[in-house]
Amino acid sequence: MKWTLDFWGNARRHAILTVSILIAMVISLAQLFHALPADSLPQVKLNADGIAPRPIEELTGHNVTRAYAYAWRDLAAASESNRADLLNDYFTGFAKDNLAERIADQRRTGVSIRYIDHGHNVKAFFYSPDGGEMQLLDNAQLEIAILDGGKVVHQETVAQTYLVLMTPGADRWYVRSLDPVNK
Repeated sequence: MKWTLDFWGNARRHAILTVSILIAMVISLAQLFHALPADSLPQVKLNADGIAPRPIEELTGHNVTRAYAYAWRDLAAASESNRADLLNDYFTGFAKDNLAERIADQRRTGVSIRYIDHGHNVKAFFYSPDGGEMQLLDNAQLEIAILDGGKVVHQETVAQTYLVLMTPGADRWYVRSLDPVNK
């Protein structure tokens, strides 16, 4: 009888310890997964005050901001790895074609570009009446490094303005045009 009590007492202590460890692991993993997307996405601040001819709904503003951040994340990854296929999720049209051509040129020359993104202040100034397009002006803060065979040959910090055209798709917004504006 004593053996049975000791067995169940030890089993209960082991079960409590195991459950405690599992709870701690789940909490740690949840914090890690919660932190990763926010840390890996560039910061995008959207200002839609005074947009015409119609206002942006709150959900649309959130979705455009998120899609634009993902587009810049993908652009940075594609430019550094010389893989145009990484542009497929958030770029379309002229933007995708132009960036894919630039990446093909990089691949031919053995050069790649590394972006360190310090954020985007985006001003929405046009949202079409049918909701089919949105025009933005992005004031981006970037560090750009040009690498030749993995070695940095040039690096600079720039404040660059982009004229952006975004259009909605079935489940997300796409960057259709991304053109630098000369100051």
